[in-house]
Amino acid sequence: MKSETWTIIAVGIFFALIAPVYWVLTKDPTGTTALVMTMLLCVLLGFYLSVVAKQIPDRPEDRSDGEIADGAGEQGFFPPYSWWPLFCALALAVVVLGVVIGWWLFIIGAVILAATTWGWVFEYYRGIHAH
Repeated sequence: MKSETWTIIAVGIFFALIAPVYWVLTKDPTGTTALVMTMLLCVLLGFYLSVVAKQIPDRPEDRSDGEIADGAGEQGFFPPYSWWPLFCALALAVVVLGVVIGWWLFIIGAVILAATTWGWVFEYYRGIHAH
């Protein structure tokens, strides 16, 4: 995690240096704001990665003497296929379309979105992928 942390922090430093240069050269508030927000995002992500790096033990890829065999075994939980993200996206499309067409469609879409979000959150508590 340490290499990822330093990579993100280096990108954040790059954007911190580029944002004032961009402002001086262009006087564009939109682009400068985007660069500053990108820098802040890198700071946030770098902070998160540094905190997580302190909480987990060294990974084999972080050690100079690490072997490929050191990384054998369970790597974590990777979810199988799921149809719920598609249904959530379609429900969100109905909600957004409801803002344009009418509140009645927005309410119907919000109810469908709540139901599909509920299904997506709790899909591993029932059915063939239950834990």
